Amino acid sequence: MEPPDSSVQSPDFVSLELTVENVEKALQQLYYDPDMEHKNVAQKWLTQAQTSRQAWQFCWPLLSPDKLPEIQFFGASTLHTKISCHWADLPTDQHQTLRMQLLSHISHFSSGPKMVLTRLCVALASLALHTMPQGWPQAVADMVRVYQPEKAGDQVNAHAHCLALLELLTVLPEEFQSCRLPQARRAQLREALAGEWTAVCPLLRQLLQRQEGNSQVKERALRCLSSWVGLDVPLHGESEGLLQDCFAALSDPELFDTAVETIVSSISQPDCQRYTDALVNLMPLVLGLHDQLKAAARDGDMETSHGICRIAVALGETHSRTLLEQVEHWQGYLALVKMILFCTGIPGHYPVNETTSSLTLTFWYTLQDDILSFEEDKQVVYLQVYRPVYFQLVDVLLHKAHFPSEQDYTSWSSDDKEQFRIYRVDISDTLMYVYEILGAELLSNLYDRLGRLLMDTERPTAWQDTEALLFGFQAIAETIDVNYSDVIPGLIGLIPRISISNIQLADTVMYTIGSLAEWLADHPMMLGNVLPMVLQGLVKAELSVSSVSTLKRICRECRHDLAPYIHDIMTVSQDVLVKDIHKSSQCMWLMQGLGFLLSALPMEEILGSLTTLLTPHIQRLDTLAHQEPSPTAKLSIIHILGMLSSLFTTLDISRQDEGSEGTTPAQARPNPVVVVLQQVFTLIQTILSKWLSDSEVVEAVCGVFERSVKTLLNDFAPMVQQLSEMLGQIYSAFPQASALDLTRQMVHIFAGEKDHFSPIQALIELVTSTTLSIFQQGVYNWFCTNSFSGVLSLKFPETPTTKSACMFFCSPLGFLLQLSLPLCHHQIVGSQSLCCLTEHFSEVLFCLNRHCPVLLAQWLKEGLRVPGFPSAQVSMEQKDTFSQQLLREQTNKRRVKEIVKEFSLLCRGMQGTTGYSADY
Repeated sequence: MEPPDSSVQSPDFVSLELTVENVEKALQQLYYDPDMEHKNVAQKWLTQAQTSRQAWQFCWPLLSPDKLPEIQFFGASTLHTKISCHWADLPTDQHQTLRMQLLSHISHFSSGPKMVLTRLCVALASLALHTMPQGWPQAVADMVRVYQPEKAGDQVNAHAHCLALLELLTVLPEEFQSCRLPQARRAQLREALAGEWTAVCPLLRQLLQRQEGNSQVKERALRCLSSWVGLDVPLHGESEGLLQDCFAALSDPELFDTAVETIVSSISQPDCQRYTDALVNLMPLVLGLHDQLKAAARDGDMETSHGICRIAVALGETHSRTLLEQVEHWQGYLALVKMILFCTGIPGHYPVNETTSSLTLTFWYTLQDDILSFEEDKQVVYLQVYRPVYFQLVDVLLHKAHFPSEQDYTSWSSDDKEQFRIYRVDISDTLMYVYEILGAELLSNLYDRLGRLLMDTERPTAWQDTEALLFGFQAIAETIDVNYSDVIPGLIGLIPRISISNIQLADTVMYTIGSLAEWLADHPMMLGNVLPMVLQGLVKAELSVSSVSTLKRICRECRHDLAPYIHDIMTVSQDVLVKDIHKSSQCMWLMQGLGFLLSALPMEEILGSLTTLLTPHIQRLDTLAHQEPSPTAKLSIIHILGMLSSLFTTLDISRQDEGSEGTTPAQARPNPVVVVLQQVFTLIQTILSKWLSDSEVVEAVCGVFERSVKTLLNDFAPMVQQLSEMLGQIYSAFPQASALDLTRQMVHIFAGEKDHFSPIQALIELVTSTTLSIFQQGVYNWFCTNSFSGVLSLKFPETPTTKSACMFFCSPLGFLLQLSLPLCHHQIVGSQSLCCLTEHFSEVLFCLNRHCPVLLAQWLKEGLRVPGFPSAQVSMEQKDTFSQQLLREQTNKRRVKEIVKEFSLLCRGMQGTTGYSADY
């Protein structure tokens, strides 16, 4: 194609007449002009050209043999566009002519270019779907007759016609699946196409059975079958023979992958379950691949083993129940199950040496689920047959879960290690399903094997064997109630005998202990067997995640029985926290665990333990508070505040207080958390004096108090006055979402308390007056120099801040709503924010309508009267409709959300759109 001349590079070209010559010039500009603006102009003009009535005429000259492939492709694409989208424009008496023209052009382009041939085939397929079955009965049979290979004059043309026919037959079902049709019409066409299968099936069989046929034709025939099976074509009769031909194609290396895809597609169709005899007849064909599978596994041929495994799993999993019910063929299905078991245990480490075994794991769930769904008398029979297989499966799964040698594992990439971790999680899930079949006998089996390994001191044992057995125990104990298992005491006794030689084994030991935390709570006398191992692991950074999470679980479940060990736990924990052995997230977990632990102490001991635990960190915080702000200091401050938040999240003495008599707990003695917060309050104020403009530090400070308020509830009362004043200072200086969230929490808990109403009221009045002053200053100017504020944040698209503001203004205080109503109304109704925020805005409007309907009506009337507000795209009539719809809904929150969303789209000119999401 020649470079475009200057006359067509100008965007003025859009005014040119719609002719074949100008279409070609536009295509030149689209493909070759370096200017993106010119390309876009050409693209827009060509799109309009395709939808014009003249397109029915100019598309044919573009398909002339002397045109370049790009031009021919546009002509063919235009034909498809016109047929699929503008079929009603074509008079009925021209349908036959169009069909014949397409058939002729497909014949002409049968030798290529391929992209043009495919588009012409898609166009003819679309025409067929418009005219079948009345306008073009036996459409597929006609196509087969027109392009019969023997009608071609020579061998080359015969081959090309055959490929063109297969392309046409392949795209026809695909076009049916992708086009939008009314349900009744879709059902009619599906029935018509299924009736045409009788013309397709013999052709495909003939092509696949040809001895001299080349691989290209056979591959296209296989792909054609894959396309048609989606139409639920019958699997019996000649179709069954066609599927057998596909199995024969597996012996050809060039066809193997395509044949696998076709077979899997065919037998994975749920509709195939109607053809029980055909499924039974397929089993010998699949079993006949077992020797090829074994050879591939032996030779490391991953592609072949992978493909055969897919076929076996497709048959065994999709039709598990159907084949189980064929009791006279139980041996065949059992052989298939064992073949899949071989695939599960295929040699090599996943994912480095093999990727096949993971395909089989869902099959074992499906099989056990189907077996257990039968009536009890049938279950007994099936369990007799398949329980031995599931015991073998346990051995296989544990072997596949083995870590490789440390040398090999070190050489793996991080991606391989992550895939192996996920693979072990999948094995863990599978073992849980296996337990449903084998029950307590599975745990006994694992315990016996572990005992033999650990007690046989004469024979050396690979650490991977021990780790795999513990992994099996952990997988089951994580999800199954093992409290009544008689082997767990023996397991707890065996764990200290394990010689921990590497990180992977140590991790699994920790996780296994953690999975037994609930059992240990019922058997606290066994804690002494395992807790020392957990504490030993706690001091090792490489065991950070497993040891910390295990200790946290033990502290949560066994806190009332840890008195004999509390000194050791606190000593080791304090040491690792001071030495920064663990990452920040693990420190938070550890503090949560210690919160559970301290909650069970006598009241008189908690404060002393808290002081000992926190003193080093508070001293460090004090040092940081007096330093000049820096990134390093900021991270340390946030870390220490986060540890306080985590501790106060779980340090809950309310259960102890419930047993007290006489005076209320709050009057009897101050809560230890409150005492600590009062002691550090001045220090926190010092931090805020330097970091008040940093939202992350403020969020960390608010987090300490928010977690404490949620845990202590009314016990937090002594600090309401101090905290209300501090929140007012934060918000008036730099309004932030975290301050609003904490204020809302305070409002919910203490606004109804007579003793605390005054400071809460003062806080809300300050928040509202601050917001009013910001608004009066000028929203935009203030926003450019300061952080977000409550009502102001409603106008901007930052979701967390907007959500916090909306939730704050939904507070159940009537006076707050009345004070904020003018601002809330103006910002919400006038907002041009993202669609994802309309749900939050609707919450506020719903709340306003419930509590202040008269004021809302007044402000809606006044606000929407302003011309061009909230958008020039809505009329006064549409505004009135919105107001009326909104004011009618005082109880139906879902309906309010719909009204607000629709009005929001209307303001953007997007009414009636679908698929509008938060991504916009």
